[in-house]
Amino acid sequence: MTVWLVQFDTTSAVLGGIVGAGLALFGLGALPAGVLADRIGSQSLIVASLVGMGGSFLLLSVAPNLVVVAAALVLWGAAASVYHPAGLSLITRGVEERGTAFAYHGTAGNVGTALGPFLTTVLLFLSGDNWQVAVALLALPALVGAVYAVRVDVNETAAVAADGGTSKANPGVDSVGEFLATSKKLFVGAFVVVFAIVMLSGVYYRGILTFLPELLGGFDVIEPVSLFGQEFTPANYIYTFLLGVGVFGQYVGGKLTDRIPLELGLAVGYGGLALIAVAYLPVAAVGVVPLLALSAVLGFFVFLVQPFYQATVAEYTSPDARGLSYGYTYLGVFGVGALGAPLAGTALQYLDAGALFVILAGFAGLACALGVFLFSRGR
Repeated sequence: MTVWLVQFDTTSAVLGGIVGAGLALFGLGALPAGVLADRIGSQSLIVASLVGMGGSFLLLSVAPNLVVVAAALVLWGAAASVYHPAGLSLITRGVEERGTAFAYHGTAGNVGTALGPFLTTVLLFLSGDNWQVAVALLALPALVGAVYAVRVDVNETAAVAADGGTSKANPGVDSVGEFLATSKKLFVGAFVVVFAIVMLSGVYYRGILTFLPELLGGFDVIEPVSLFGQEFTPANYIYTFLLGVGVFGQYVGGKLTDRIPLELGLAVGYGGLALIAVAYLPVAAVGVVPLLALSAVLGFFVFLVQPFYQATVAEYTSPDARGLSYGYTYLGVFGVGALGAPLAGTALQYLDAGALFVILAGFAGLACALGVFLFSRGR
């Protein structure tokens, strides 16, 4: 993002809108992906998602202008949207120790999330800011993952069978009428509150992370460093550090889903995120050590909440609609949540960073209040 701002001579508002379009497809595609996960299973969808993401990055690597960048990101969003409904359906229907599975799944995801910016920064440094080369190389892990996903053998309904259900895959939604009827059943209960929480979570997540490297680079306490004749900013490595700490947040959150009420975990997690947003800029002005400490806390909490809302969705829905429920979930997290990118870009363009963090604190505070509501009413 920071390289594109310079190379294409654009603004954070425009670039935030372009990235937001790709992220919107990331969410909008989750709903049909959830329907397909219920009908045909998860493994083939995961393979297709990985191939699509790798191919989209290969297209991105040859993009000559922002139009092609936007097209590649939209294609990436459509391909990436398939993964979460398929993968999480596979976990909740195929793994008996669900909390542990969420812990390992989230940990693995965060390792990749942290390595991505780190590898990008290293590749940009080694290639003299040739972002096309970096993007092309980053397509390879997805394509390697697709080869592995084709070869692995799994029982997708092992946990359903262990609970006394059938080991035969549920046929899922096979008509518009059945889709509407199943959706209606989902949204007449407390799932509607869970859906509101995940939408707010998505806006906070995307809003705070999209331009954070740029914000970190602008803090007075962080200065560029020259090495081997090239200048690089420690801000990118602080961002990677933040995402790396998220590995522990995912693992701890996944383990805690089996040990404390899910609704309480949501309330505490989002309450923490609201406080962090309010405190971030004042702490950043104190010095680099307090900034690093609070960035670590931010990385921990922003990923701690993910296993909680993933497990909460499973508790408030039935197994035969699990794919559809996760489709709606990631429609909220990444579809509606994609608004966080243009919201952040617009706030930075026309207001300031302080206003952005106050707005994000409001989203997290509302999610906390909804978590308290679920906890107080009882499951």
